[in-house]
Amino acid sequence: MRNILVVAILMLGSAASAEGEHHHGHAMSEAVRATDTAATKAFKEADTRMHQDMAISYSNDVDVDFLRGMVPHHAGAIAMAKVALAHSKDPEVRRLAEEIVKAQVDEIAQMQAMLKQRESARNR
Repeated sequence: MRNILVVAILMLGSAASAEGEHHHGHAMSEAVRATDTAATKAFKEADTRMHQDMAISYSNDVDVDFLRGMVPHHAGAIAMAKVALAHSKDPEVRRLAEEIVKAQVDEIAQMQAMLKQRESARNR
């Protein structure tokens, strides 16, 4: 299942790279159009929000910067998976989206705990 997830992420990245501008190696969502489906509009909104949230002030601490950047990146994956759950009828896509939500929620909690530990260590 992990291999399917990796392939899906790579495919999404390739498709996104083919359309739109780039920011820090990520394709920026194109503007929402009146002809876009509700799902497309939701994907574009999630993409825009994720990229805004990923625009962090870097601290020169590779560990902190990685964690702070990845939290919104994972939140973006959750938002995209929720769009799929709201609009997809394909059982395989829906199952994958459910697995992505669970995995990303767990990883966000882990990263937030790691950030909290680092913050506590700095304040000692």
